[in-house]
Amino acid sequence: MTSVTRALVDGPSLGFEGITVQYPGRPTPALDRVSLLAQPGLITAVVGPNGSGKSSLVRALLRRAPVTNGRVLLAGADIAVLDARSLAQHVAIVPQREEPGMALSVREFVMLGRHPRRGAFGGPSNADRQSVTDALARTGMSEAIDRATDTLSGGEWQRVRIARALAQDTRVLVLDEPTTFLDIAHEMAVFELIDALAREGRTVLLVSHQLNLVARFAEHIVLLSRGTVAAAGDVETVMRGEVLESVYEWPLVVTRDPAVGVPALLPLRGRGRGR
Repeated sequence: MTSVTRALVDGPSLGFEGITVQYPGRPTPALDRVSLLAQPGLITAVVGPNGSGKSSLVRALLRRAPVTNGRVLLAGADIAVLDARSLAQHVAIVPQREEPGMALSVREFVMLGRHPRRGAFGGPSNADRQSVTDALARTGMSEAIDRATDTLSGGEWQRVRIARALAQDTRVLVLDEPTTFLDIAHEMAVFELIDALAREGRTVLLVSHQLNLVARFAEHIVLLSRGTVAAAGDVETVMRGEVLESVYEWPLVVTRDPAVGVPALLPLRGRGRGR
């Protein structure tokens, strides 16, 4: 058993240690020595305004960003020692943007999540088929199993992409803006699903701009601003008016969510616009 495998058995935390991402041609880094740790059984949320570096974290994990400093750690071990297939056996990622090169059936697309666990030859096993069925059921997309992906609405496409990640059957799940295009009911359903997955012991790293929903569900929040960590901690630590107004550069107040009592962000009309 390798040190990485042993660490994963003990507990699959996902960490970013002093990560710096510098894209060519840009004067400042997208991420500047950012560190955070997502732990098993919890939802760790990364929030911040557009351009704050949220998606660059995910790209660093995918090895699609120019990381000039720092390490990405899986259960304390550097993922640099893992090949793509091994990494995909432990971490499932739903990126923010993705379009298939050709139309597939929903069944075929979700089955792609089983690829890291299948051999080089032979068709899907009964276990693979069951994983696809279960994943679609959990995302409310069972009835779409035989539809083509290019016939899906934006919200349906988001849920099918999440189903593919669930079919991957990993203990670490990373989601970059998973509720884009979803209406209120499906948005809440996705957050409830993410919460259930964390309660089952998975490590969940959630990138989202939905601060009020994040405040309801996340145990640990990391607020990014211009590539650095502006605040990190529980919801009471991060969801403070003076912190959020400075980062988002917009007048706001922090009140209380009447449903669950956690802090809630309320943007105000622009200065000089009255009510």
